[in-house]
Amino acid sequence: MPKLNVLFVCLHNSARSQMAEAFLNSLGGDSFYAESAGLEAGTINPYVVQVMKEVGIDISQNKTDSVFEFFKQGRLYAYVIAVCDAANAERCPIFPGVCNRLNWSFPNPAEFKGTDQEILAETRKVRDMIKTEIEKFIVSYKQ
Repeated sequence: MPKLNVLFVCLHNSARSQMAEAFLNSLGGDSFYAESAGLEAGTINPYVVQVMKEVGIDISQNKTDSVFEFFKQGRLYAYVIAVCDAANAERCPIFPGVCNRLNWSFPNPAEFKGTDQEILAETRKVRDMIKTEIEKFIVSYKQ
């Protein structure tokens, strides 16, 4: 059976969408092919790189992409999942052929304040929330 294409979108493709892409490819790579993009391309959040390395996933060489570039290229997805707040999710283009648009709203690690340890702790919470949602998504698809 062919893999389902899934696109994760957030504001800058620097944190939440990168984590979601990495987890789906890692945990559900037999059934899914995930990509990620941002409403505006940014730079990968170094705290996100660190907390993903803690769970054995290296995203340090990932680049950020623009969702509008993917749209212009005519890419097709079975799912487009926004992992930002609803207002920003509404800015995402409607891809042709998309069967499902979902919005999983997670806190934005770029907005975390405090010491490095405090920011890392908050980023770990978001990482774990995203992983849990990805695991539920995989299970619901396979049922």
